[in-house]
Amino acid sequence: MAPRSSMKMLPENVRREFERRLIENGFANYKELADWLNQQGFQISRSSAHRYGQKIERRLRAIKESTEAAKLIVANADDEQDSRSEALMALLQNQLFEALIDISEKDSEDLPPEARFDLLSEGGKRIAGLISASTRLKEYQNKVKSRAQAAADEVAKAVKKGGLSDETADEIRRQILGIAT
Repeated sequence: MAPRSSMKMLPENVRREFERRLIENGFANYKELADWLNQQGFQISRSSAHRYGQKIERRLRAIKESTEAAKLIVANADDEQDSRSEALMALLQNQLFEALIDISEKDSEDLPPEARFDLLSEGGKRIAGLISASTRLKEYQNKVKSRAQAAADEVAKAVKKGGLSDETADEIRRQILGIAT
């Protein structure tokens, strides 16, 4: 089995302080950060600190992108057909897919086969739950659409019986279904 990263073997409080300084420095000055770790009594090379910093930067970037995407979804998606949930599902599926790719691309030094298998198995279980939720969401959306269609058809029949023109009935039906004319 490959040795663990020297950064991962740091005590939690030291690693968190390193991460705070790393972010504060804009993911730069790795020599300075390695020197700080060495002053704390840990022999960490600049390249080891840099590799770890790149992983943190990627994770932080992914979190920021996901947060921005979620904000855009909330701001721009009406929720009449639960489109926010649909967009959130798509976002989660995309993130899980990228995570699975990351896991499968790890070299054997970073992740032994047993650990990779465990991560992929856990990812598979989570994706199965997400797919199930996505399927239930689509079923719900189809049910809502069918009910709206049935209601629009009933209203169209009623207004025609009441003596309104076919054009007026169609316009009311389009308004109910949200169809632009």
